[in-house]
This record gives sequence, structure tokens and C-alpha cells, in this order.
Amino acid sequence: MKKKTFWRRILPAVSALFLSTVLWMPGMGIAGADSSAKISSMLELSDPSLMQLAKAETESVEENASSAMSPECEAFAKDPKADVGEILRAGCKPTTGQMSALMDNPLGNVAMLFTQFDFTVLENPVNGKQETKVNYMGIGQFPKGLGKDWNLINRIIWNVPSMPLDQDKINKKDQKDQYGSGEGPIILPPNGSPRAPVDIFSGRTTGFGDMYYNGLFSPKVGYKTEGGGNLLWGAGLCLGFPSASRDILGTGKYLAGPSALGVYLGRKWKVGALVQQYFSYAGDDDRDDVNFMNLQYFVYYSLDEVTSIGIAPNVIADWEQSSGNKWTVPIGLGINRTFQFGKVPVRIGVEAHYSVIRPDDVVGSVWNFRFYIIPAVPSALFGWM
Repeated sequence: MKKKTFWRRILPAVSALFLSTVLWMPGMGIAGADSSAKISSMLELSDPSLMQLAKAETESVEENASSAMSPECEAFAKDPKADVGEILRAGCKPTTGQMSALMDNPLGNVAMLFTQFDFTVLENPVNGKQETKVNYMGIGQFPKGLGKDWNLINRIIWNVPSMPLDQDKINKKDQKDQYGSGEGPIILPPNGSPRAPVDIFSGRTTGFGDMYYNGLFSPKVGYKTEGGGNLLWGAGLCLGFPSASRDILGTGKYLAGPSALGVYLGRKWKVGALVQQYFSYAGDDDRDDVNFMNLQYFVYYSLDEVTSIGIAPNVIADWEQSSGNKWTVPIGLGINRTFQFGKVPVRIGVEAHYSVIRPDDVVGSVWNFRFYIIPAVPSALFGWM
């Protein structure tokens, strides 16, 4: 009954998202140019005076809208590459397209709150049985200016995983069944286990997971390319904290390691990668050591100033595993669009990832379905940033 109730709640929401995305895509609007032309023709045929009145009212509204905006604000609105900070300091309002471009930059001067849901289909290679790990991940990202030339990009990450394993059935003294959970779709099998247990999927454990922090030092100004693009980079450290409410929902270890990000922002293409390497240095002595890399690459193509298609999956390398069980490499496709809700721009997107490379002998990810909502605010609105 619980599963049926869950899907009855989630499916209408996903369907509504899909329909709204399609209806907002170019050429897919309900009231397109052809519809407007037909309405105009009908007005002219029925009564020419009605058409003249409609035109006069439209011109009046446009004149009022233009007069309400200063010449400086009009110039900003027509420049998709205008600096959002300068726009705000001039007392003007950035367009949705300008805010969407700012959100494309993972090292930009923007504060964002990621709300991300991952539905990861896991497979037991022993018997081919599949179950789903569900994970809610929240990310609070905000920049902190360090003088005139540098920023510190802060990312605070928290997780609420639901693992298809019953913690109460796992013998804590026998680590062969002690799986762990990482960020989003990441699952960490026990070290040195040659084969997954046949009955590994049994019950479900849900609760609060581990928390993570990633800090990246980045130049405020990137390198401009001849083609009009922008190259940016950042480097720093990542930390993990054993805050999970149950053993199986985390690693049981304190983690630390280096992190780096590089990105190319072109007129149409946005390509880059964030790599994080975690090593365990303290924590529960009964838990396995942790040594894994999380590389999130992203490739997006802009259909218009607020809509993009592409992917941002997580490539995992678990260095504690044997050679055939180290790598999980997904590919896929998705779409996102930035909407304006009142004064707040909000990006909504969906993606599907398939693991073309996954572990041979331990439980691994086959499919991952991701849904995310990201409201954003320019950091220029906050003096402390």
C-alpha cells in the first residue's frame, strides 16, 4: 500500500512537469503565431473597427511598458551577457534569460538551493534481482568574495536516502553485508567481498544520511576564448561527515580530499566536470575504509536562452574494490528550463542515466532517474557575499 500511495503522489507531479516543459518549448505553445493571425483575420472580417481598437490598445500597453523602463534598463535587458551585479546596482531587474545564464556557471556569483531526487535502480549480479534506492539530496551553494580577484564557492550537501536493505537484518559483526550510501545515487559495497549475497535486497531502511562540504577557490574573471566563450576553473577540498541515522545510510567515517572543477561556457555549449576524491581518516573502526572518487561531468546544449538539453551524471571509482568492481560510468540525456516565479528564477529539470560500465560482482547502479528544482538569487543582493 505504501508503494502504491507513493507512486500515486509522484506520478501526477512528474506528468505535470513534463507537460509544462513541453508547452513552454519553442513552437509548442498553445497560443502560437498562427492562432494570433487567425484571430486577427476573424476580427477584421467581422468588424474592421474592432481590429483598429485592438491594435490601439496593444500599442498603448507597449508604450506604457517602454516608458516604465529607463533607457539604461532597456539596454541591459537587450544584452544577454550583461553582468547581473551591474544590472542590480543600476536599479534594474535582470531578465529570466540573464539569470539562467548566471545559473549555468557553477562558479558564478549566484546563490542556489538544489532540491534533487534520484531514483537509482540497483542490480544484484548474483541473481539479476533489481531494487530501487531513492535519495533526496539538498545542496546549498553560495559564493564568498575573497578580495577583488577571488571567490570561495561553498557547497553544503545533505542526503535523505532510502536503501532497499533492512539494517536490522544485518549482523554488524559481519561486514560482508555492510553496504553504505554516499551522495545521491552513490552506493558503496563492502570491501573485499568477492560476490554479493543472494538475499542482499531485503526490506528497506530510510533516514538521514551523511553530510558533505565542498569548497572551491576560483578566480572571479575567467579566460575569454576567441569564439566568445569563457573558461573557468576552481580548486579546493571536500569533506564528509558521518551524520547518518543508520549505519547503512552512510559510511560511518570522516572523509576529506581534494576537489577541482573546470568548465567551458560557450554561446550554445556548456561543458565541464567536478571531481571529488574522498579518503577516510577517522570514524567507526568496525566500518570499512573509504577511498572513492566522484566525478560529475556535464554537457549541455542551449535550445534557447532558458532551455537546455544534456546530462550531468556521476562517474564513481571505488578504489577499495577489485578491478572488475571499481567503476560505474553512466551516460544519458535530460532537459531543463528556467522559469520565473514572481521575482525568483527557478530551474526545473529531468534526466535519465544508464550505466554502460558497472561492477561485475557487487551491487551496482543500472539506471538512475533524476528530477531537480533549483531556485536562485544573485549574490549581489547580499552584502556579505
